[in-house]
Amino acid sequence: MGTAGRARLDYDAHMTPLRISLPAGTTVSAVLDAPAHPKACYVFAHGAGAGMNHAFMVAVARGLVERGIATLRFQFPYMEQGSKRPDSPVVAQAAVRAAVEEATRQLPGVPLFAGGKSFGGRMTSQAQAVEPLAGVGGVVFVGFPLHPAGKPSIERATHLAEVKVPMLFLQGTRDTLADLQLIRETTAKLGRRATLHVVEGADHSFHVLVRSGRNDAQVRDELLDVMAKWMTKG
Repeated sequence: MGTAGRARLDYDAHMTPLRISLPAGTTVSAVLDAPAHPKACYVFAHGAGAGMNHAFMVAVARGLVERGIATLRFQFPYMEQGSKRPDSPVVAQAAVRAAVEEATRQLPGVPLFAGGKSFGGRMTSQAQAVEPLAGVGGVVFVGFPLHPAGKPSIERATHLAEVKVPMLFLQGTRDTLADLQLIRETTAKLGRRATLHVVEGADHSFHVLVRSGRNDAQVRDELLDVMAKWMTKG
């Protein structure tokens, strides 16, 4: 369902700035985007190269609010500090866990999901594999970074065998960080826990070429509709 099929919302009225406390004693910025009566909440971690206020992150949060789903997006510590070097997995996973705990406090009783864009999704699933994230009913990957560009491998997916909740993989056919055949094989091995949705013509940023006949906004609508349906089982 495209944006035209929904009533426009006063998006800014649904945004609540937050500070999330981390085990190290520091805090990071976060934003809760929530409709009046959310059907679910998605803890949305950003990718390695851009923070929670990147246009793609904001557009996804806005689109989920329009579909009745809250989003809690947050900064990893390195991004909060203005560094370009991503945090170690231990530090990043602790931030994910703290964000999930904050989402539970903010929206008690609302079905909870977690995941993120690229690096953020992988850090979420690693955290889930080490110790289940309390209350999280599933993980949503907005472009799982299966391997470095030009170096096909499945090593980064090894930990997914330890993730016991359902997983949704949103992957583009032109994603240089996830060879399509390898991502198909990876999700097939996970069995019924994994759902793979392939976006024709999209790259790792879910950008499509003009010759595809679609634009990026239409691709985002496709992603958002799939995410919302999966999280609400609608």
